[in-house]
Amino acid sequence: MPPEVDAAGPEVDLPPVAEPAAPVEEAPAEEPPPVNTKKWYIVKVTSGREESIKAAIERKVRIEGLEPFFGQVHIPVERVQIVKKVKETKNGETTTKEKRAVKETKKYPGYLMAEVEYCDAIQYLFRETSGVGDFVTGGLGRIPSPMEEIDVQRMLGENVPAEDGKKGKKGGKTIVKLDYEKGDKVRAREGAFANMEGEVKDISVPKDSTESPKVTVEVTIFGRPVQIELEHWQVDKV
Repeated sequence: MPPEVDAAGPEVDLPPVAEPAAPVEEAPAEEPPPVNTKKWYIVKVTSGREESIKAAIERKVRIEGLEPFFGQVHIPVERVQIVKKVKETKNGETTTKEKRAVKETKKYPGYLMAEVEYCDAIQYLFRETSGVGDFVTGGLGRIPSPMEEIDVQRMLGENVPAEDGKKGKKGGKTIVKLDYEKGDKVRAREGAFANMEGEVKDISVPKDSTESPKVTVEVTIFGRPVQIELEHWQVDKV
């Protein structure tokens, strides 16, 4: 009788089986930043109502859910330095003092600048807002032209090259508003020419906000006309 054979067969040393590798998680691809399709446009509105119209537009945008098409509404302003001459009497003597005040005034009364993605819904919202005329250069069947980028930067007060190559200062320049002009009769307030009267021949334009206007006045000295240059605050209108 033949010997019994083990059905399992002879024992063999097998190499260890490697554990299945865990799947490698790939880092999610970064989403590209959303493309800004909004442009700046000029909108004609009723002069004197710029603030209330701006608030009405912003309120209607929220109510109608048009935020994806709307950026902001901007009212450009400039700082104006007002120079006032105030007369004061003390101990029987009357003196003239200069008082200065800086206030903001609208740079373009009757206009708003709106950052929007121009579409039918935005066009309708603006046109249906009380006090709004229309987008400048736009009209029935005509899409308005957006503002140039350099004009937008200047409007928002960013540093942009000026015409002379120098950078403008953020927030714009302060304008000095004088109460006299070329051809007016003025009197020097102080200095070597105090109390002398003459005619304004020229008023210099400041190159930047660090300078102030200078006034060229023609006075008569020893019977001869002489032109002198004074600071704008050194003269009073006669």
